[in-house]
Amino acid sequence: MSRWYRVFGRSEQQPAPAALLECLRELGVAAPAHFRGDEAGWTSMEVSLGEGFSPLCVECFLTSEPDIRAELNNWAAWLETCDYSPNHAALMERVIQSRQLYALRRPLDHADEVRLEKVCVAICRFLGASTDGVYQFDSEGFFAADGTLLLQEY
Repeated sequence: MSRWYRVFGRSEQQPAPAALLECLRELGVAAPAHFRGDEAGWTSMEVSLGEGFSPLCVECFLTSEPDIRAELNNWAAWLETCDYSPNHAALMERVIQSRQLYALRRPLDHADEVRLEKVCVAICRFLGASTDGVYQFDSEGFFAADGTLLLQEY
């Protein structure tokens, strides 16, 4: 089963590809990253984490794109049901205020799960800090950009 990570960014300013590459280099990821984009900015980044393994992909969706607002509204509605957490209403507001959504799917075929998790978390923290955002891991919860758990998923 795939594990998804999402970053909900309130800022309209997208982090520069060079800044994301520097984050990867600090983690020891030396493979070249390939960015795709359009006039609005970069829309995806793909980087190899080892020969013979699936690449790590990060996609960026702006709220001006079709169907993204509906996706954010679905997340906000789900958060509204999480009344077991004192942060659920504030997180619901943050998700509604998002201007960009990043989605990262962790490859399933990587040999070093610990390193892969470290890279995924670091990317989410970088994107969260760069976009005034929060991030979410499937089956884990929502986190502040500094890694503080804001809402545990059950």
